[in-house]
Amino acid sequence: MASGEAELVFCPLGGVGEIGMNLALYGYGPRDNRSWIMIDCGVSFPGENLPGVDLVLPDTRFVEEQLPNLAGIIITHAHEDHYGALLDLWPRLKANVWMSPFAAGLLEAKREGETNAPKVPVTIYRAGETFTVGPFKIEAIAVAHSIPEPVSLAITTPAGTLIHTGDWKIDPAPELGPKTDENRFRALGEKGVLALVCDSTNALREGVSPSEQDVGKGLKEVIEKASGRVAVTTFSSNVGRIRSIAEAARDAGRQVLVLGRSLQRVIDVAAELGYLDGLPPFLSEEDFGYIPRENAVILCTGSQGEPRAALAKLARDEMRNVALSPGDTVVFSSRVIPGNEKAILTIKNQLIEQGVKVIEDGDALVHVSGHPRRSELKQMYDWVKPRILVPVHGEAAHLVAQGSLGAMSGIPEVVQVRNGDMLRLSPGPAEIIDQVPFGRIYRDGKVIGTDETVGVRERRKLSFAGHVAVNVVLDDRYDLAGDPDLVAIGVAHADAAGEPLEDIMLDAAIGAVRSIPRGNRRDLDLVGEAVRRAVRAAANDAWGKKPIVTVFVTQ
Repeated sequence: MASGEAELVFCPLGGVGEIGMNLALYGYGPRDNRSWIMIDCGVSFPGENLPGVDLVLPDTRFVEEQLPNLAGIIITHAHEDHYGALLDLWPRLKANVWMSPFAAGLLEAKREGETNAPKVPVTIYRAGETFTVGPFKIEAIAVAHSIPEPVSLAITTPAGTLIHTGDWKIDPAPELGPKTDENRFRALGEKGVLALVCDSTNALREGVSPSEQDVGKGLKEVIEKASGRVAVTTFSSNVGRIRSIAEAARDAGRQVLVLGRSLQRVIDVAAELGYLDGLPPFLSEEDFGYIPRENAVILCTGSQGEPRAALAKLARDEMRNVALSPGDTVVFSSRVIPGNEKAILTIKNQLIEQGVKVIEDGDALVHVSGHPRRSELKQMYDWVKPRILVPVHGEAAHLVAQGSLGAMSGIPEVVQVRNGDMLRLSPGPAEIIDQVPFGRIYRDGKVIGTDETVGVRERRKLSFAGHVAVNVVLDDRYDLAGDPDLVAIGVAHADAAGEPLEDIMLDAAIGAVRSIPRGNRRDLDLVGEAVRRAVRAAANDAWGKKPIVTVFVTQ
């Protein structure tokens, strides 16, 4: 293929081979001078292997190398795994951003709550509109999902039209907003769709997803049957679910109290845009004492077991003004994001110990996914009739399951890609032609960097075996000027025989210094390294672990 021939390529830097942290690039032009657009810029959340880390962000080194050719960033919807990295990464990218009104409102509310957050230049678009970003003509198509104003994007270049679905499902009765626009997808299919880059989250589940309005009925039934307080936890951004809960509470003669900053932020933006019209006002934590127990519905954050969220504090009975009592009910109106199972189970057990009844989606219809099951995927294939299917937004099992489904449905080309793969969609057959740098960086307090630069590698070691600091002072003859000072943090107090570990390590430090000929002790670095090795070895012999050891040697 001639090097100057224009190509259309797809290159994911996050969200393909994993759940979360979605970031996709589309490039058009000759190999050495492509124009690029970025679709979404999401985060994922740290597990126990990243102690202290606040957020996990996609590594954008490759994009930063292409900055003069980055035409813009388009956000499909305002879930954290699709837009949550924007404020942190925009200073590196500095491109114009296109968002829906709801997504833009949430971004601004988040920016106001963060110190020194950048002012991102945002252009508003709405479903049904078409706009141009560089050589890409982009049409926003309404879809149903668990947040206001989600869209799929039809992206047209001289090489053809592709559809980037974003997150979607086919819901005949969504709580908010329009249904998935079948007519528009069919029309695009009739004109010809080169590629469908499609959500794989529920590709292992047969059938079709229940409707959001069915969940509203399930929640209403649970709330009406409950005798005490009802606390409901859900994803903060699911405005349709918030509305369903508020309507169910109103119909049961109850009032809704809101706990959690992210929920309040979403409610404020949604109310401003009219999505909560007709509902009674929400109450705050300070109103708790004035609501009779049987009249209270508590809407709270913490559905994923976050230790600082409102539900976790309720489970530990740590809230100042709000508490649950035996006989109350807690409803998990959410799914478990992989990796959060243990934290959620801990909270459920704490609630059960308090005598609280726990209801989840296996007990009643209190949650439904916002992603397509297999029959919905086949419906989309029939509508758009793509030449190429590229499964995205999922782990390996989800991607392979959708790939098999697409092949069985008669799609001519099905291509498996992973983060960092550069897939040529046109001209010629779809083919992976390159790998680009990708990975993860981390937000740790006010700092963003790799696991090494933010210190998380050493922090992992510290969490496993602790730290020992030793201060050695030598006199003018290079003998010890008294015993070294030794401080151990996160280290066992004693060995199996009961001897204090600090004493064992101190003896090792003294022995290490005395074992060095006096003439060699002039090399203070040599002394420090000998002490470090001796203290680690002594700890390992006595305890079975090697702590991080820092030694200071002075004369």
